[in-house]
This record gives sequence, structure tokens and C-alpha cells, in this order.
Amino acid sequence: MDLDALRHGDFSKLGEAVTDWEQMTKKLADLQKDAETNLKAKADTAKWAGVNATVSREFITKTAAEFADAHTQADSITKILSDTHGELISYRTQLHAAITRGAQQNLTVVDTGEGTFTVTGNTRPDWASDPSGKTGATDQKAVADLRDEIQGILTKATQSDNSAAKVLRLLVDQAKYGFADASYSDRDEAAKAVAAAEKLAKMAKNPADMSLDDIKDFNRTMETYSGDSLFAEQFATRLGAKGTLQFWTEMTSAHAGARGSELETMKSLQNNLSLTLATASFSDSDAMQHWKKDLVGERNTNFRATNSFSPIGALGSQVISSLMREGQYDTEFLDDYREKVFKADKGAGDAGTGDLWVKGYDALDLVFGDGDGRDPLEGLFEGLSHNPEAATHAFESKSDLDHMLGTTVYTERGESLGHALEAAVTGVAADDSGSPAPPHSAAQVQIMANIMTAVAQPGGGADLVSKGLGDSFGNMAASYMPEISQKLGAESGTVFLSNSERPNGLGEVRDVTRFLSAVSADPAGRAGIIYGESIYTGNLIEAHLSDPSLFEGPRSQVLADIGRNAGIIEGIVGHSAADAEVKGFVEGEKDYNDALKAKGDFAKTWVSIGLANISVPDAYGGAAMGAVGGGMIGAVAGSAVDRLLEGQELKGAKDQGLYASAKDLYEMRASAGQQAQWSTLDALDRHHIDLPRDGTADVVRNAVNEGWDGASELLNRTKERP
Repeated sequence: MDLDALRHGDFSKLGEAVTDWEQMTKKLADLQKDAETNLKAKADTAKWAGVNATVSREFITKTAAEFADAHTQADSITKILSDTHGELISYRTQLHAAITRGAQQNLTVVDTGEGTFTVTGNTRPDWASDPSGKTGATDQKAVADLRDEIQGILTKATQSDNSAAKVLRLLVDQAKYGFADASYSDRDEAAKAVAAAEKLAKMAKNPADMSLDDIKDFNRTMETYSGDSLFAEQFATRLGAKGTLQFWTEMTSAHAGARGSELETMKSLQNNLSLTLATASFSDSDAMQHWKKDLVGERNTNFRATNSFSPIGALGSQVISSLMREGQYDTEFLDDYREKVFKADKGAGDAGTGDLWVKGYDALDLVFGDGDGRDPLEGLFEGLSHNPEAATHAFESKSDLDHMLGTTVYTERGESLGHALEAAVTGVAADDSGSPAPPHSAAQVQIMANIMTAVAQPGGGADLVSKGLGDSFGNMAASYMPEISQKLGAESGTVFLSNSERPNGLGEVRDVTRFLSAVSADPAGRAGIIYGESIYTGNLIEAHLSDPSLFEGPRSQVLADIGRNAGIIEGIVGHSAADAEVKGFVEGEKDYNDALKAKGDFAKTWVSIGLANISVPDAYGGAAMGAVGGGMIGAVAGSAVDRLLEGQELKGAKDQGLYASAKDLYEMRASAGQQAQWSTLDALDRHHIDLPRDGTADVVRNAVNEGWDGASELLNRTKERP
């Protein structure tokens, strides 16, 4: 920055810009609030159908998110401009003060253009009569000191101006259309993020020079900034797609066999690197678009560590997928990468995937911790599990879904596939316990129906449960209790409230029954079904008892229908578990009890099953279920979860916990009936409903028993039993 530009600069225009942005930020904050409380909230509670369900809802959701991003970006720009404006005025004040002091010492400061200036001492007019012989008013030290002071001020002002311009350009470039979500409190914060990215990218280009202490420092910085948009984009693009993959190849080779603290450091590094690249993938900058394209283009490249003696390294796809296990990657990027990897995997056939990805790569280990990264589908599935939208896209093709399920017989990818399928059909990302489950779309219901059909196939379909998928299948069944109930209770479908776009879209009763039966053979899967059924039953009972207008008929009929359905579902589980024990499939009561406890806290996130922003059919009021019961819906279901967690004892059964034994069918039936009765009595008490307690509970108990006994006949009609 030229001296005169700072000395005589008019920063009023910049000040006006700051004021304009401050006003804009306030207006956008109001728009954001309006979009969230009105636009999105009303969209969430609306009853969508047809094109509106797949296009309009998504558009409104994204539009509301754009308002939030617009406010965030405007707020960041405002703070960066304000900070820069304040700094430049401060530097101008410092410059004026320095020049004034210089003048008092008879020093003159002159701008000589192009960022240069001079400091000279004024010549004394009486120099010839000075007995000391000095011809100037000051000495060179004073000149040098003033020069250095002014140069320091100009350097700082230049850095402030340049860094502000740089981060503002980078910030705006993050989103080609719409707005970026990067948030900064001032210019320094944004500038530090960019500087940190530049430093780490430079280090990563020379991994051989990084000691373990260097890696720890590198990792600490990356952990701090992994969610920062500017940092992530700058790190990835400065390192480059090929450089990113080479860096991780070198790291896994240099630290192969790591143990103790070294292993923990490398696990943390892999986690933070994955999160950083996931953040970067959302950037729309031109550099990042090239990075993503180049990364996918490197999927068949052979990456070898510098010191490797083997000509066989790691395929680019293996390295890429090993860095997808954490964080949510951009949907379009995942779609592009997944399409190409799926195509290659399908080309090998169900049984050929091992030869395609694993054979010949026996020495490869790209993952610190569980797994080795040889099968790129495992890392890809974990990546999909963190992005429900991309996961749904991945399995909309029945051909792709059937192939991936079929490969689990020959690979170890079953568990990671299960995680991806959960996200695909539920709309909830892995490990996200804070977000309510959105209504199931038609595409999601169809994927779930296809999964049920695959598992229901005679001659091997049920074996999928034992390939690492049982736990996830149980969670999926819990999420689909409204649709399952609609299918099994078709004659009284209006009782089973649902916010699903296709509440009756699960296919044949036979497939649903066989699916539940097969999943029941897995302890964790069975626990998921029982939790899901208990929660949904509790929600239904509370909803109908607190608002009789939801069903046009006597309450006793509603309770009988709900109880019978609960009995059918729990009966399928109970009879199937008993059948499995006869065949020697169930490992033991302890495994089931442990699974029930382990899934308990996770199951609390399901309390809204079937009732989250649910829209009731117009014939029964059309009101949003969130308003039913004064917003208290879910409390009864929550109590049901607590009872399962605590193993509350049955009345009259000494030392016998709720669902504690899967071996005695009568005990399981009693547990199912008791749980439904407790939920009924909870609802009566919570909403002060004047109904005879004993008689109402008896209606539910008899209905559960009826459904339970009918489940055995249903199983007889749909599958071979021992």
C-alpha cells in the first residue's frame, strides 16, 4: 500500500459499505427466521403427494437452507469488512502520528510511488555558523527509526487490505450458485484459516520430512479447522487431487503396524483428514471442481509409497474410499464417484468382487483401526451412511441393490452396507441422533420394499441377516413400523397413522412377514423390532386416546386394532426366535439381552416414529400430529423405552424382567401384552382420560394375545417352519 493512499485515504466509502452490510445482515436474519419458522415448518407439516412430494418439498427445504447460508455469509462479510475498516483507520492514525513526530524532529516523509517512500532530515539554514559543524537537524538513527516505524505500519496495512480481499474472494467463490456457510468473527480469523491451510498443504507435499511430532502438530491444526470451509478448500486444492492420495499412501506406508500412541495419532489423523476433505467437497470454487473431477479420475491409478519395493501399490479408489469413512461428502461428488465404483464392482459379478479388489493387494492396509481399506465399497458405504440423500440415490436401482446384497456372501462389507442402507431408507445420517427423521419418500419406501423382498426370498434370502446386516435391518424395521403396521393391519389401516408418502408401499404381506421373521434371528435385529413396535404402539395409543377425532369409531375398536397389530408383530418375532432356537440359530438369551440394553439409548431417537410432523388424513381432521395432546405426544413411547432399558419386572413373575427371555413363548406374549397395557394406562393418566382402567387394559391385552396367536398361523402360510 502506498504511503499517500493510507495517509490521505478516504475510508468513508468502506464505512458506508460496512453499514450497508450490517443492515443487510439484519434483514437476512429476519428472512432466515421467517424461512425456518414459516416456509420450512409449514412444508414439513404439509401433506405432499405426486410431484410436490419429490420436487416442491426438496426445493423449499433447500431454499430455507439458502436463507440461512445467505445470512451466515453476509454476517461473515460484514465482520471482515468492519474489522478491516477499523484496522485501516487505526493504521492511518498511527501513520499521521509518526509523520507528526518526525516533523517535530525536522524529518520529512515523502511518497515516492509504487509502495516506496523516503525519510529525510531538514537542512538547517544556519548550518555554516554551527560551531559543531553539523549541517542537519537530526542524525541518521532518527531517520532510520522513523523509516522503520512507517514501513511497519504500511506493511500491516497492506497485509490487512490484501488478506481481506483474499478471504472475501475465497468466501464468495465457495458457492457458484447461492451462498457459502463459512462463518468468521473477523478478518484475522479467516486469514488464519487460509494461512493454516497453506502451511499444512506445504507439509503434506513432503510427507517424508514429517516426524511423529510434526504429524501431531499437523493433526491438531487439522482438528481445529476440519469444519472450516476456506481452510478445507485451500488445503485440498493446494495439495491437489493426486497429491492428496499420494500423501495418504505415504502416511499408511510409513506408519504401517503403528501401535500405542502412534496408532492413536494416525487414527485421529485419518479421521480429521476425512472430515476436512468432506468439508472441502461442498465448495463450488473452480479449483475445487477440478479437484473433485481429478480425484475421481485417479480411481484406477496405482499409488505407491516412495520407499515401496513392490510394483503393486494401492488403487486410487481404495485410497479415496479409505478417506470417506467420516464426515458428510457432497451429494453430487458421491453420486459421481459411486456410479463409477458400482459399475466396476458389478462388472466382476457377485462372487468376483474379492478378486477385483482384494486379490493381489494382500499387503495393503489403508485404515488405522478396523479394516484394511482393500475393498473400496466398504469406505464408500460408510461415506454414503453420512449422506442420506446420496445413499437413497445409490440404491434406487434394484439391480444395484440386489448386487450389493449378493456380494455380502463373498465379502466383509455387510456391516458397512447396512449402515448405508439405513441412511438410504430412513433419511437419517449415521450417528445423527439430534435430527428428527423426515417423512419417508416414495423412493425410500420402494428401496425398503426391495430390501424386504430380497431377504424374504426362499433359499438364502434370510442368510443376509447373518452377513453383518441384522443390526441395521432391525433399525430399519423400527423406522418403518407405520408402513409395516399398515401392511399387516390392512383391514384397519386408518388406525395406523403415518407421515410416509407411501404408507402402504411395502409390497406383499408375505415379504414383510418373512423379513421380520428372518431379522428376528439376529439378537440386535430382534431388539430393534421390539423397540420400534413398542414405541409406535405407545405413540398410537397416546395419539388416539388424547384425540378421539383421529378415528371415526369407538375407542375400544381403536385399542383392539392397535393391540392386535402389536401382537402380530411381536408374535412374528417371538415365534421366529423360538423356531430359530429349535434349529440352533440363536446364540443365546444373553446376546439378546445385551443387544436390548445396547440399543436402548439409540432407540430413544426413534420416539417420534410415525408422529413427527405427521399429517392425518383429511377425513380425520387433517391436523398436524405435533399439536395433538398439547405437544406431549412421545412421552408414553419414551416411558416404554425406559421400561425396556430398565427391564421392569412383570406383575406376579418373580425375578422375570420384561422380555428377559426369548425361550418361553408365553413369557414373550405376556411381555408384549404388558408393555401395550402399560402404554395405555400411561396415556390415560397423562391426558386425564376418564375410561375404566381395568376394562381398557383388558381390551388391549386380549387384542395382543389374539394378534400373537394369529402370528403363528401367518408364519405357517408364508414360510417353512420346524
